[in-house]
Amino acid sequence: MIGMILFSLLPLLFAFGISFMNWDGFGERTFVGLENYIAQFQDSNFRAALRNTTIYSLIVIPGGIAAALLSALALNKVKGKDFYRMFFFMPVVTSSVSIAVIWMWLLNGDFGLINQVLASVGIDGPNWLTDRRFVLPSIAMLSIWWGLGTNMVIFLAGLQGISRSYYEAAEIDGASAWQKFKNITMPLLSPTTFFVAIMTVIGSFQVFDQAYVMTQGGPGNASYTLVLHIFDEAFTRSSFGTSTSAAMILFVIILIFTLIQFTVSRKWVHYEDNGR
Repeated sequence: MIGMILFSLLPLLFAFGISFMNWDGFGERTFVGLENYIAQFQDSNFRAALRNTTIYSLIVIPGGIAAALLSALALNKVKGKDFYRMFFFMPVVTSSVSIAVIWMWLLNGDFGLINQVLASVGIDGPNWLTDRRFVLPSIAMLSIWWGLGTNMVIFLAGLQGISRSYYEAAEIDGASAWQKFKNITMPLLSPTTFFVAIMTVIGSFQVFDQAYVMTQGGPGNASYTLVLHIFDEAFTRSSFGTSTSAAMILFVIILIFTLIQFTVSRKWVHYEDNGR
């Protein structure tokens, strides 16, 4: 409780207070009311960051969950799955900067490995990180790959927690593989799916490392994200008031999406222990 109060609650309350002030981080603080919040919605950079983060999240959330679930299903009954689980999890424990630098080389439009592979089959690959059409999907692709290990391990744990007796009963009744997946696996895996969805939504709206290292928000703000905007407001423009107001807006956005997920989950999340 002491740690949570000192390192979470008090900084959050301090940031909330600063969001109503004009402060450069060193001088006196001047109360300005809602001006910082109004300025954010009038700021074209903030609107671009909000749009880009939303598009990025719409790619990463379903793509990341689907990729992790399919990987877990593929590994669930494979021999040597401990080795594959470790192999898939390795990127998670690797430095985000190192991952971003490697993918900058892979996605390089002139000599990147991905374009070289495409060229070998007669496809002229685009400039992934300098073309406005491809930069966000490229960063999203990296994020899906990077987060695959964590979500896959969680799904794999959920799959291994499903009793084999359910499948045996379904096989006796002549259920097909799809019927077993639809009527047994997905309902009993729904609590795990719900947890992964919550964490993926939160993580996708907080994307920063990839965009900062790979593109600096470019080209032309095409990959400029909300957390990158918060960073720029505070440490580039020395405007801590507008920075914290943007952070508070992001906090509210994540809170709203989380509450929606908890509300909707009552209809599709089934817990085996209470018969829901």
